[in-house]
Amino acid sequence: MDRGDRTDPGADPYAMAADAARAGLVREIAAGGWLTDPGWRAAFEEVPRHLFVPYFYEAGGEGEARGAAVYARLWRDDRDPLRRARWLAGAYADAPLATRVRDGELISSSSQPSLMARMLHALQVRDGERVLEIGAGTGYNAALLAHRLGDAQVTTLDLDPEITETARNHLAAAGFRPAVVTGDGARGCPSRAPYDRIIATCAVPSVPQAWLGQCRPGALILTPLATGLIALRVADARHAEGRFLATPAYFVPLRGSGPPPSVPTHGLPSRPLLDDSFRFLLNVATGHMEPVEALALWEHEGRPGRERYGVTVRGERQWAWLDDPEGAYAWPLGPAVVGA
Repeated sequence: MDRGDRTDPGADPYAMAADAARAGLVREIAAGGWLTDPGWRAAFEEVPRHLFVPYFYEAGGEGEARGAAVYARLWRDDRDPLRRARWLAGAYADAPLATRVRDGELISSSSQPSLMARMLHALQVRDGERVLEIGAGTGYNAALLAHRLGDAQVTTLDLDPEITETARNHLAAAGFRPAVVTGDGARGCPSRAPYDRIIATCAVPSVPQAWLGQCRPGALILTPLATGLIALRVADARHAEGRFLATPAYFVPLRGSGPPPSVPTHGLPSRPLLDDSFRFLLNVATGHMEPVEALALWEHEGRPGRERYGVTVRGERQWAWLDDPEGAYAWPLGPAVVGA
């Protein structure tokens, strides 16, 4: 969908420099093969990311008192021109940006743009479809969706009213007005359902039942789970199934779902622990398989990558599996994120 230029260049002192930096970022993402859809390429070319990250944080060392990471802020109104230049360069780097830090803990971020492009590509969205985004973040991803589909087709949701307020302001500054809703991500947004696509930018331990109930039959849910991205095709309000993408994905957990479970590594040699595909198996089967057993399975099955794993939802039951939903290797998902 052609949205045209929705911002006022005269009101943005960084517009010209940002245009050049954004063009470089688009070339970098396109070189990876993730902007083959002209609609998504246009969105990345035209949505000004720097308006969504007026400041962000860089890890600057270790705190002396509690060992917590110390973050230094870069922001657009810094009096130091070199720090302002670093801020603008960072806004268009192909890297995640820490945007909210509380007591040394990262609570919100802007995802790596190339990963966002991969996720939007995997969403397989078509004109006229309605999308629910779980996790508003800075509003940048919602702006990309709104550019592609139109404001009326996009809803973005977050539990934290400060995050939704900030996202709403960023979106307005960039000329977008999708629905920005404050609420529990696990419960979705029933008032604007049904949806053709649900995309989450926060990790879940299992798939909230409420999401399925707010989808049209045939809808697609794309969500981070167990350091991967699962793409689920929805049959109805109680049934969905799909496979993980090959792409690694590390996201902040959905608020209210609790911290991710500790992944056991005792008794394992260091070499397999360095392999990302093995660590994924440890994550997806946490609590249901001893580490040495997981290592034996991984090696026996040819060191499978993420794309060989999947997830099935059947009513109250959810499980992850290797190669076949009814095969020998399957692990219950949980704790359940039920929603209502």
